[in-house]
Amino acid sequence: MSFFGESIRNLKTVGTFTRSSHQLCRGAIKHVNFETAQYIVELGAGDGVITEHILNSLRPDARLIIFEVNPKFCHILRDIHDDRLIVIEDSAEKIDFYLEKHQFPRVDYIISAIPFVVVPEKEAFTIVEACKSALEIGGKFIQVHYSLVLRKMYAKVFGNVAVNFVLINLPPAWVLVSIK
Repeated sequence: MSFFGESIRNLKTVGTFTRSSHQLCRGAIKHVNFETAQYIVELGAGDGVITEHILNSLRPDARLIIFEVNPKFCHILRDIHDDRLIVIEDSAEKIDFYLEKHQFPRVDYIISAIPFVVVPEKEAFTIVEACKSALEIGGKFIQVHYSLVLRKMYAKVFGNVAVNFVLINLPPAWVLVSIK
């Protein structure tokens, strides 16, 4: 209920009324090779439902930085006690600053649930381009969406985008994957 209440109050930054289903979380992280991943970033972590799936698969020596702008969700995220996790209560636009601050030399995967359809177009492009810049060659940008309206943005920035549909979620969702 707290997720629903927070989404009602802040739909523009939360982007949905319901938490991601187990199937959607699995659909997002299935594109990650956890055997080799050392540095992962999650954008728009919400209350941590995808974060928990990442941490359950993450190697003991790997690290995860998550970005969330909602203070209530950040409070929940900080209650996840895991030494591999760094919670950033700030905009993903500042990804470069925080990667340098926390000594992430490169990023293998970026998993995003930012509701870009409600983000101003210029800001959305800035964030996605910063993500591309932060990724290692061959790294993947994985975006959860509830429509395909912005598919062309990822194709324009990365030059490629694969679309995966997840039916068992409310609402049904797409996972878009681009490779640098």
